[in-house]
Amino acid sequence: MANVGTDLPRCVPLGGTFSLNARSFLTGTPFSSSKYTVFPGFCDVHVHFREPGFSYKETIASGSRAAARGGYTAVCTMPNLNPVPDCPENLSVQQRLIDGTAVISVYPYGAITRGEQGETLADLQGLAPGVIAFSDDGKGVQSPEMMRRAMREARALHKVIAAHCEDNSLLRGGCIHDGAYAKAHGHRGICSESEYAQIARDLELAAETGCAYHVCHISTKESVELIRQAKKSGVDVTCETGPHYLVMDENDLREDGRFKMNPPLRTREDREALVAGLLDGTIDMIATDHAPHSAEEKARGLEKSAFGVVGLETAFPVLYTKLVLPGVVPLDRIVHALTEAPRARFGIPMGQDYTVWDLDAEDTVESARFLSQGRATPFAGWQLRGKCVATYCGGKPVYPDDKTSVCQKASQSSPSADGE
Repeated sequence: MANVGTDLPRCVPLGGTFSLNARSFLTGTPFSSSKYTVFPGFCDVHVHFREPGFSYKETIASGSRAAARGGYTAVCTMPNLNPVPDCPENLSVQQRLIDGTAVISVYPYGAITRGEQGETLADLQGLAPGVIAFSDDGKGVQSPEMMRRAMREARALHKVIAAHCEDNSLLRGGCIHDGAYAKAHGHRGICSESEYAQIARDLELAAETGCAYHVCHISTKESVELIRQAKKSGVDVTCETGPHYLVMDENDLREDGRFKMNPPLRTREDREALVAGLLDGTIDMIATDHAPHSAEEKARGLEKSAFGVVGLETAFPVLYTKLVLPGVVPLDRIVHALTEAPRARFGIPMGQDYTVWDLDAEDTVESARFLSQGRATPFAGWQLRGKCVATYCGGKPVYPDDKTSVCQKASQSSPSADGE
């Protein structure tokens, strides 16, 4: 992927209309030189912007500006909100906030069940025109029959079901992976089966119903293999994993709430299986599961802190530094998983969306400088390569802008949302 010409920015992917359009668009800007690399705008299909209902954790304004700083021009927001977007009336509350405050393209999910309680189907038909897909993220749908009904209706509506796979009967109050670290430090663990057992169930239902099925934040080697085999058998399934699962495992854990997320960091073997799955296409895309909380909610150690970490502002530098530069995963594969794959699966258009990076720039992760209201990152203190210098959404500059300081608000104390 050598640069073409000495005065042009490098484009990834190289060639075709993207390179021509990107270089033409950047002509006359400070970013038209070979010092910079331009990518299509990143797309994250799994974020929590907390609004409406929990704006002390994050707002659509702060979350979307953080996304722009990370090179993202499109995100999909999960429905564990208040009110839960389980009917058009509730969805409209969130949509008004998006329309009024988002600086990038924000696509809301609709809930699968009323209140994400798993007991009654949400108004899927009424929601369908205004949502990107359906999910009860933060909770697994426990009833097989409820999931079957949801899949049948989603298929009729030509919508994706995006599942947070978690069997509640296997959780047993765990806070981290049920592995060596949990045993050594006396923590209750979350077993791998709590994830992959529900994936196995849902893959059978997806095969039966013909539903377009997407698995959120997979973390276990068993999950990778189940999805690999399902794809081979023709099931319409895609999946995502997060940057932290690709570069960290339970050996990196510390007694600190910034290492607590759901699903948890698992074993080295699980991490290696995830990387292999990304390389062979079993894992389609990378999503951050950006899940901000207040400082107070993340200051209670591994046992008592809320589940969830932030990731939009660190995702690409982490992936580039830890996977691309050592030669573990090619840059093209990372970029595909951040751009083309999520957009293709969820039908998200790519207009004049570009993100410009200085891949030689080095920086230390300091959460105090985040534009997100969330500060809990497992990458604090890491030395990373790659700095976003500009992001354009729909041809308009969205990072940097003159409003980013607006998002630097002090966190406040308030009751937590369910799950991540």
